[in-house]
Amino acid sequence: MFDKLRGSLDKAVTKATTKELSEKNLKDAVWELQMVLIQNDVAVEAAEHICELTKEKLLGTRTGRLDNVSSLFKTAIFESVLEVLTPKKPLDLLASVKEKKSKGEITTILFVGVNGTGKTTTLAKVANMFKKSGISVVIAAGDTYRAGSIEQLERHAERLGIRVIKQDYGADAAAVAFDAIAHAKAKHIDVVLIDSAGRMQSNKNLLEEMKKIARVANPDLKLFVGDALAGNDALSQAREFNAAIGIDGAILTKVDADPSGGAALSIAFVTGKPVVLIGIGQGYDDIEQFDPNWFAQRLIGDN
Repeated sequence: MFDKLRGSLDKAVTKATTKELSEKNLKDAVWELQMVLIQNDVAVEAAEHICELTKEKLLGTRTGRLDNVSSLFKTAIFESVLEVLTPKKPLDLLASVKEKKSKGEITTILFVGVNGTGKTTTLAKVANMFKKSGISVVIAAGDTYRAGSIEQLERHAERLGIRVIKQDYGADAAAVAFDAIAHAKAKHIDVVLIDSAGRMQSNKNLLEEMKKIARVANPDLKLFVGDALAGNDALSQAREFNAAIGIDGAILTKVDADPSGGAALSIAFVTGKPVVLIGIGQGYDDIEQFDPNWFAQRLIGDN
């Protein structure tokens, strides 16, 4: 996990810390760091910000011991990455749902993202997470476009023992979401998870349909599901979805296979919204709350 970026960062730090951190050496080192980040799928603006933070933390540093220079550089990078990943408004999904449940209120969550990112499977993982925490769930089959999508969702739900509210293919996805919410209110179910069609971010008609779902369902949370391996594609998707409906957070899939970690850094910085959960495998239990400190430590390596 993150082996590629961690190895590149190690080389950059080694190259940059063969002498005292003078103004000239620091400038060269930060430029080297920026190139490494960009080459590992970190958005240019995110890379520039991380480098600026790193430079600020290192300005005025003087040491004659090379091992100290290396340690200081790694610490500065770690703190800068952590600063980017730590949201101004953290989102604890379980805690948020439990708080509303304690008040007798329903939580509605809309899942958005493009085809192939694992959105439907991720929704099933989140449903399983809630159910194991004593939270009742109903699922709205809002992807009425892709052939087989409803059946796929039903297979997940059957394994988990969760009800799916659906209509025929071609039906109004917003109406499906509305029906699921009405069902949850009638049956006193805690959470409604709304699936949606895997929209390409450039497809304006489908983006308009997604906006309609958001208007009708008025979800408490709108979560973007992105593939960590997609790099800058995941960033552009998150940017578009955020502009269209205002996402509240992101879930990254396939993090266990991600060699760079660039998607998480980019999405967190560019959208200003937290990475909430990460997928780390194929099983229903293979989803975890995102920990910025853990992520930064894995990215930077031993310090």
